[in-house]
Amino acid sequence: MKLATFIGRNEAPAIGAVDTSQGAVLDLAAAARIGGRPDGPFADMLALIDAGPTGLEEARRLAAEWPPDAAIPLAGLRLLAPLPLPRQMRDCLVFEGHLKNGMAQREKRTGVKESIPDVWYRQPIYYKCNRFSVAGPDTTVVWPKYSQLMDFELELACVIGRTGKDIAREHALEHIFGFTIFNDFSARDAQFAEMAGRLGPAKGKDFDGGNVLGPWIVTLDEIGDPHALNMEVRVNGERWGGGNSGSMHHKFPDILAHISDSETLHTGEVIGSGTVGTGSGNEMGRSLKSGDVVELEIEKIGVLRNRVVRG
Repeated sequence: MKLATFIGRNEAPAIGAVDTSQGAVLDLAAAARIGGRPDGPFADMLALIDAGPTGLEEARRLAAEWPPDAAIPLAGLRLLAPLPLPRQMRDCLVFEGHLKNGMAQREKRTGVKESIPDVWYRQPIYYKCNRFSVAGPDTTVVWPKYSQLMDFELELACVIGRTGKDIAREHALEHIFGFTIFNDFSARDAQFAEMAGRLGPAKGKDFDGGNVLGPWIVTLDEIGDPHALNMEVRVNGERWGGGNSGSMHHKFPDILAHISDSETLHTGEVIGSGTVGTGSGNEMGRSLKSGDVVELEIEKIGVLRNRVVRG
């Protein structure tokens, strides 16, 4: 099931089930009211996630009934980030190709050869993002005024659907509600400068609208194996790079087991995979220009599109 957050008929945010074959989204709260049911867990995406399997099953029943009066055409509909305010955001770095490509570019600039530290192979590495800077599909991302080097990052992100602590690797996927696309926009010059201080990233990532999610969340049952998805990035229609989620060195079960070690993972948290190899301009010595349109596509999810402009 594909689940979106959008601006509904009453000009307020609503959530719905997306049917791409019909080119429409079903307003779940409106569908429940038409069927004589209470609005149920459809106030927003967090409410649906918190409702667990019961809420998801109710959403599936409504989508199967598909009352026409609750359906809205996708064309012209304003989609928001599927989870506009996650409870937490973390971003990993688990694609070896991305790391090696970035090091090769730095060697060209500095003449200093780097190697991947052993700790990267032993455990998933991650940082915490600014959960208040989330934007959605087809929004214009404003280039931070302190940066001259803007970049994109093509990532697969999971949404936690079941709270847990000390999660066993073999049960980790049971804690995932679904997956979405994550464009981790980056002010590279700010990032390079601050991380030389052995901490960060901070302003290299934390600017308004820099964490883009969308176009919707696809539930785990529809994704199947999240480690077998083709990924591609296009800028102004030209393919710049991409790969496959199967090249993750640490898979999502490893990530969830590591993060939840002596720490509770909560429903509504978002965890990014990090950038797939050649999924960023920096890896190829390329950067964005004001007005560029970036499209990230992941198999079984869809396309996340944004324009970047200087403020």
